Amino acid sequence: MIQTVRERFSCRECETITQPPAPFHVTPAGLRRTEPSGHDPVREVRQHQPLNRQSERYRREGIDLSVSTLADQVGACTTVLQPLHALIERHVLTAERLHGDDTTVPILAKGKTVTGHIWTYVRDDRPFDGRAPPAALLYASRDRRHEHPAQHLQPFTGILQADAYSGYNELYESVASSRSDHVGIVLEPCKAAVL
Repeated sequence: MIQTVRERFSCRECETITQPPAPFHVTPAGLRRTEPSGHDPVREVRQHQPLNRQSERYRREGIDLSVSTLADQVGACTTVLQPLHALIERHVLTAERLHGDDTTVPILAKGKTVTGHIWTYVRDDRPFDGRAPPAALLYASRDRRHEHPAQHLQPFTGILQADAYSGYNELYESVASSRSDHVGIVLEPCKAAVL
């Protein structure tokens, strides 16, 4: 465990007391700093290690962290990262063309596993001599209803390359029925999944 000592100093003449500021914590008055708490979401998503297993691993190392404490830390990380997500979202959705796809992902829910979905939208204009950096935008949902891509792509105007999932049909029909100069979403279905 890292222990930070913040000594207090007082001036003999004016009797002013000074103390260095506390180190940055993701959550106010939190016990963990950004480095370890950032590992929890990575372990949970990329390494498929649920919070209950992480809690057990910490316990074997002599650290008592309950699942609810880890969940609070993951929630704090997502709150802190919201501005970064908003920047990536704006960058991806201002592209001329996107590649979209969804994939299933297991979600642990009260003792059982349900099937959720990760929706991915990729901006990569390098094959078209684009100068903008490539980026991927991810959203998660517990089902595959057509409302999800409609909500995700609401601000997008351009070309979307996606598979033949019928959930995109509503987007295509709304563009076809609006006889305006607004570009809207033009679907370019492909036979195989993009990602």
